[in-house]
Amino acid sequence: MGRAAEMLGVTPAFLRNLGTAKLIEPQRSEGGHRRYSRYQLRLAARARELVDQGTALEAACRIIILEDQLAEALRINTELQQIHDRQRSDSTDRISA
Repeated sequence: MGRAAEMLGVTPAFLRNLGTAKLIEPQRSEGGHRRYSRYQLRLAARARELVDQGTALEAACRIIILEDQLAEALRINTELQQIHDRQRSDSTDRISA
């Protein structure tokens, strides 16, 4: 945890608070040490940005969760649009043949 906090320029308490707020839930090593993924570190860095801008920690966590959900919805929408476009193209090809 100390190394992750140092990399992000935050305190270990800040990282613990992100866990309490359910933004990130690190894995534990056999020795019980918290281990953060790169994705979790990106979320923590985003939380730090928002908190540094004056956003309350709980609000920052909610914003990040909503940003993440929006990004996932946009990704799914793009995939579905591509499938739809392929199906339209296939049916147009069959009609033309």
